[in-house]
Amino acid sequence: MSEREAKFDSVLFAMAEQHPGGVPEMLATFAGFLNRKTDFFVGGDEGEWEKLVLQIFRQEAAKSEEVARKKREEREAAERRRQEVLRKKKEEEEQSNSASITELTEEEADQLQKELDAKKQKESEPPVKPPATDEEKETKAGSDTEDVEPGDEGKLKPNRGNGCDLEKYNWTQTLQEIELRVPFDVKFTMKAKDVVVNIQRKSLKVGLKGHPPIIDGELSSEIKIEDSLWHLEKNAVIITFEKINQMNWWDRLVLTDPPINTRKINPESSKLSDLDLSTRGMVEKMMYDQRQKEMGLPTSDEQKKQDMLKKFMEQHPEMDFSKCKFT
Repeated sequence: MSEREAKFDSVLFAMAEQHPGGVPEMLATFAGFLNRKTDFFVGGDEGEWEKLVLQIFRQEAAKSEEVARKKREEREAAERRRQEVLRKKKEEEEQSNSASITELTEEEADQLQKELDAKKQKESEPPVKPPATDEEKETKAGSDTEDVEPGDEGKLKPNRGNGCDLEKYNWTQTLQEIELRVPFDVKFTMKAKDVVVNIQRKSLKVGLKGHPPIIDGELSSEIKIEDSLWHLEKNAVIITFEKINQMNWWDRLVLTDPPINTRKINPESSKLSDLDLSTRGMVEKMMYDQRQKEMGLPTSDEQKKQDMLKKFMEQHPEMDFSKCKFT
């Protein structure tokens, strides 16, 4: 993006907020301005203004498609790297297992066979269990509900992409972005003009022109409009947008969706060195705070507060803090 284009972003965003009808309404405003205040439509040869508009919009469309292509290639490259790491890890485990195999002598083999036969016979006999103690009963009763935290009852399990597979669309997420896939069951090859995609900072509308929208509601959280992209792929709309708050997992796409259990999210392992400094710092802080909570220890923010309080108390020994209650 050039500096000339970037300096008008704030003005254009302000204009966009005044157009609830989205891009079509905003384009109509631009066209009306050119009609009323300039000779854009009549000042040149016949059809010249159409050629100019098509040329400019096609240039921007090409840029958008190039950005989308690069993002797809980056995701595919990351997936290939992950698969390669898994493959190498599996090979190392297989080599480790094969290296641990040693040849037994005949006496050792006979002894091992006897032990295996005795174990097999013991397993075939019905086990005799002593009556459970009160402590064991309480432990068992508690273990039946340990997988579901209070307040998570009835929430959906996340899909493999840490999002949700719904009847008419599905979405996946990382801490940084959301990828949404909306398929259309039509008998023709769709084009961009056949669909309605309206992406706003806090809302989303997706559908087929002339039909009720498939998605039309308020997003779970705010997104960066300037980093939002969409394209068609095999009669499906693929939308990618970046989160503003990159510290939390979304529990739903729009507020009308059923929530997922974000405690069950299992983010794919990746090297922290592959992340940018800002994201790496956030991830390391979250990992540290999670470990502290599991051990019943204060998080990094709580430690900072305790350190500040301790320093203040040391600097003011004349003050009596014995009756103070700190939270």
